[in-house]
Amino acid sequence: MKTPDLISTAFSNTFRSKTRTILTVLAIFVGAFTLTITNGLGTGINRFIDDTVSSIGASNVLTVSKTSTNDPTSTAPQKYDPDAIASAQTDASRPGTSNTVSALTDADITAIANIDGVESVTPVRSASIDYVQYDGGDRYIASAGGIIGGQTPQLSDGVAPDDSADELEVALPAALVSPLGFADDADAIGKTVTIAVTDPLRTQHLVEATVTGITEGAFTTTTSLTTNTALQDALYTAQNTGVPQDQLDRYATASVQLSSTATAAQIDTVKDSLSDAGYTGRTVADQLGTFQAVIDGIVLVLNAFAVIALLAASFGIVNTLLMSVQERTREIGLMKAMGMGSGRIFSLFSLEAVVLGLLGSVFGAAVAIGVGTAVSAQLTATLFSDLPGLQLIAFDAASIVVTSLAIMGIAFLAGSLPAARAARADPVESLRYE
Repeated sequence: MKTPDLISTAFSNTFRSKTRTILTVLAIFVGAFTLTITNGLGTGINRFIDDTVSSIGASNVLTVSKTSTNDPTSTAPQKYDPDAIASAQTDASRPGTSNTVSALTDADITAIANIDGVESVTPVRSASIDYVQYDGGDRYIASAGGIIGGQTPQLSDGVAPDDSADELEVALPAALVSPLGFADDADAIGKTVTIAVTDPLRTQHLVEATVTGITEGAFTTTTSLTTNTALQDALYTAQNTGVPQDQLDRYATASVQLSSTATAAQIDTVKDSLSDAGYTGRTVADQLGTFQAVIDGIVLVLNAFAVIALLAASFGIVNTLLMSVQERTREIGLMKAMGMGSGRIFSLFSLEAVVLGLLGSVFGAAVAIGVGTAVSAQLTATLFSDLPGLQLIAFDAASIVVTSLAIMGIAFLAGSLPAARAARADPVESLRYE
């Protein structure tokens, strides 16, 4: 019997007992459906994280601060640091948190610039704003941050603030458009908003900036203003009014630019050099890595349940094929008597197991794609409407193919016992079987 004949025979034999086959395929279907959905969940969220990373900061840009000897997550008493300075940069893995770091000075900026692999260093002049307001309306709390590494933020309308411009420009987050009193995103473009900061003498300063664009929501923060360099410097100067000149050159962080062609290994080398010099360098991907670790962990746990379902289904395959071998004992004897070898007998029954796995995986993947796409679209329009660009459940063709092949592999292993039993059958005894 040639290979094409084996395959066609395996398909036809699979449906000899339709009820038994359907029940076995349904058991495989449950595992395939779960695996496809959970992998799609991981793919969708991680893809959104990757898109967010690429829009927030380039992979070759490091945010550098002095290495602290204090653990910000510890509840134990912390030693006083006379050089501590509040950082407006928040940890992306802990939204809404702020931290305190040792200040960088001009001497630190020079030291960082001299590290091999560093092309340029720009001190980040951060400012803590009191509120943002439009045309005398309600005031809303917000934070302010510049564009990291020249990246273009994700915009729903307008353009990003121009870092090379002398005008004070800002991009508003979508979450603040309506509260500030604008009819829609387009209405806010070109308007002037007022940003308030307070100096050390408790005097409040008002800085006006032109809205150039509207940034899309992200899971890190939804009330962050994106400023250009001119506006960031204006806010920093206003906030430090009255501060002695020798105290102005103190920065929470610095933005370090590496070569645009820097590889991951080269970036790690620069990080190690910074660490040896007493600094900590982190890319945006590093800061968001915690999210991906959590998501991957959840997907792994859910996949474990799917694998358990597949293992249960494998017992169904064993049972189905054992029954098939017993029912077709005389047929097996006849095939052997006509010259069909044990290897071909083994292949035939193994192929029947693979067909069961194929049917279950294909139906499971197809239904999962349909259900996942519908659920994702519904959630995007409702629960996650503040996160444009998020497709909660996304499907990758390669992942689906790998999952299907894995299920067929499990089916093959499950069918190997009945197939081996059929291959070992004695043709004389099989022909006498009633």
